Amino acid sequence: MLEVRGLRKAFGAVKATDGVDLALAEGAIHALIGPNGAGKSTLIAQLCGELRPDAGSIVLDGEDVTRLPAFARARKGLSRSFQITELCPDYTALENVVLSLMLTSGRAFQAWSNPRRDSGLVGGARRWLAEVGLGDRGDAHVRDLAHGEKRQLELAVALARSPRLLLLDEPMAGMGSEESSRMTTLLLGLKRRYTILLVEHDMDAVFALADRLTVLVYGKTIFTGTPDEVRAHPEVRSAYLGEQAC
Repeated sequence: MLEVRGLRKAFGAVKATDGVDLALAEGAIHALIGPNGAGKSTLIAQLCGELRPDAGSIVLDGEDVTRLPAFARARKGLSRSFQITELCPDYTALENVVLSLMLTSGRAFQAWSNPRRDSGLVGGARRWLAEVGLGDRGDAHVRDLAHGEKRQLELAVALARSPRLLLLDEPMAGMGSEESSRMTTLLLGLKRRYTILLVEHDMDAVFALADRLTVLVYGKTIFTGTPDEVRAHPEVRSAYLGEQAC
């Protein structure tokens, strides 16, 4: 579904991504892990079209999208969540998902209609809220949701775009153990239905979810393998996992 070849991005003398290669099989959850400053956020920004790489290519389902802007990649089925939640705080949870559905269908600028009265949009939004465990929270304003609920809502907003590839940038960030467990269970329910690139520091969640992992250190991919192979790899243990891999 996704193939990245030789991706490079430098900021002055700092090589944020330095010849990154990455391949995601359709329907798999592929985790991208590494210490802070490894280049994970820069890589995600390049995959989404927010940053143009200095070199290399990004191929989505056989099509080279390296030079396409972010909105064009979204139209081709790439959807994402963010490290810091990006939602409309003065809207309800339902309205946030309705907005996502409107953007997907190209109806966002039909100002003469009231989307809150559109049974198709509202019904679709309620189904996505139920999908992520927020079926009873549709009328709550985003500002009144708990942190974990906001992360669930952001996932609903992303899923409402019917993505072919879903990029999840630290979906457990800021969560307690109970919230992280709930999100892990939710993502397990999406497995095989979506192709997912997961960036996450919660190693319990990563090893529970991922089919394969790529380890990024100082902008370079140092290893890609199964969870068991990553746990056992001496360079990965030394660079990132340490004793938590035991």
